[in-house]
Amino acid sequence: MILLENTSVMNFENAIRGARNPMNSWDKLDSSFDASGNFVFGPNDLSLGKKLCKAGSDHRKFVRQIFISVDITAPIYWWKEFDTYKVGTVANSTSTMHKIHSKPFELSDFSTDKMVDSAKDCMENILNTLENLRQEFLKDKSNNKDSWYSIIQLLPESYNQKRTVTLNYENAISMYYSRRNHKLSEWHVFCDWILSLPYFKELFSLEENEE
Repeated sequence: MILLENTSVMNFENAIRGARNPMNSWDKLDSSFDASGNFVFGPNDLSLGKKLCKAGSDHRKFVRQIFISVDITAPIYWWKEFDTYKVGTVANSTSTMHKIHSKPFELSDFSTDKMVDSAKDCMENILNTLENLRQEFLKDKSNNKDSWYSIIQLLPESYNQKRTVTLNYENAISMYYSRRNHKLSEWHVFCDWILSLPYFKELFSLEENEE
């Protein structure tokens, strides 16, 4: 399970203006904003952006200045793979250490959508144990630290964590090509989200090639 919410894409105008600095071609800027305040690439600017993207990462530096912010809720096993992308990304997560005991454990707190019945039965037992440990800890937090530690060490990797993530279009295209054929279905949802970002397919000519 993965959920992507509150997506914002920013700084198109500044990024494409900077892309024209090397050739002093600012007079060809033709992008604008529509009545809703959304950035709209002009034909000249979009053509330049596509040309630079096609030329490779050394030439498409401007896409590193197109910023993305998104709230992602996903299981820990997915976050472990996401965390390999450290350069140019930032994430601020909900705190397992501070808040794991703040609410009752529920099955919806975990990604179980791919589990077979026997695994779900096992998960129910783990869930009951986690909740019992949580109750023990809440009785006397100062003297029941072993109960809290037991929760942390027993917590399955299917536990869903929410993070607010910032990255840029260069990060996104790297993730897309690296993960689009991954075994985990969460990556397929993530890559579909990448393709839905404004002008992403156009800039990287994915509308012309096999996605």
